[in-house]
Amino acid sequence: MLKKVGKDIPTKSGTKTNPKSQKEVPGQMLDKASKEIPTTSGTKSQIMMRLVKMVEESDIMHGAIRSVDMDEGVFGIAHSELIAKEDMQQLFEHEELGIAVIHTYIWYMYDTLMRGTELCNRFNFIVASRINTTFITKNPTSVMNELVDRLMVADDNTTPSLYFLPFNSGNGGHWVLVAMDLSRLMTVDAAILKFRSKKNYRNRKDITWVRVQCPQQNNSIDCGFFVLRFMRDIIALNRIDIPKMYFDQYKSYSRAHLDEMKDELCQFIIDHRII
Repeated sequence: MLKKVGKDIPTKSGTKTNPKSQKEVPGQMLDKASKEIPTTSGTKSQIMMRLVKMVEESDIMHGAIRSVDMDEGVFGIAHSELIAKEDMQQLFEHEELGIAVIHTYIWYMYDTLMRGTELCNRFNFIVASRINTTFITKNPTSVMNELVDRLMVADDNTTPSLYFLPFNSGNGGHWVLVAMDLSRLMTVDAAILKFRSKKNYRNRKDITWVRVQCPQQNNSIDCGFFVLRFMRDIIALNRIDIPKMYFDQYKSYSRAHLDEMKDELCQFIIDHRII
């Protein structure tokens, strides 16, 4: 089943953390934002100010770029990300998120919530920079093969799982979240048909698109933050379906919810000496 998350609002254009056990993960992080992180709209937390100082004292302020090698487990393949001054600016000033911040937060979720637990079999991430509107338009066959290769890496035919793909409409456009549920054999188009063929699936049901009820942004900035927060909460719940009670509770995310995410990422960047 393919689940597309997001509201169509156009936009303007090293120390390792300790993995958490499975028993600690589900549901534990859903209500922390307003209770534990003393951030308010327009105010930087102490954690963020520490990272701001590190960036200001680094050569990134003078045009240097960091190349960060992410664990193969994050995306199922080796992946390197380039991080520059503008990426830090997006985080510090709450601007529209680019792909570097999206990928780095996914790395944080894998490292902090999933590593060493059965959640690695339940949730998988697809590199957003390899499957986007521009590439699909220019070379759809290459994109199809890229997606098939990713699905073949993680699929074991037995464990129900979701594949998360943050998808951008291109040219600084809107972020949405595509979640593919392969266990129901109802997913996306040619790539999945090819995947089914390789796995000898007999089920030939038509592809089903489901627009999932989810928290909705009310501006043209927060789409990337909402995509990341929604993934984070679904992983914390350890469910491949989205319970109605979740949407009843979170029709939108508060700024405190998003500030919590930024502090998590700032601390992760500090701990992993990315800057």
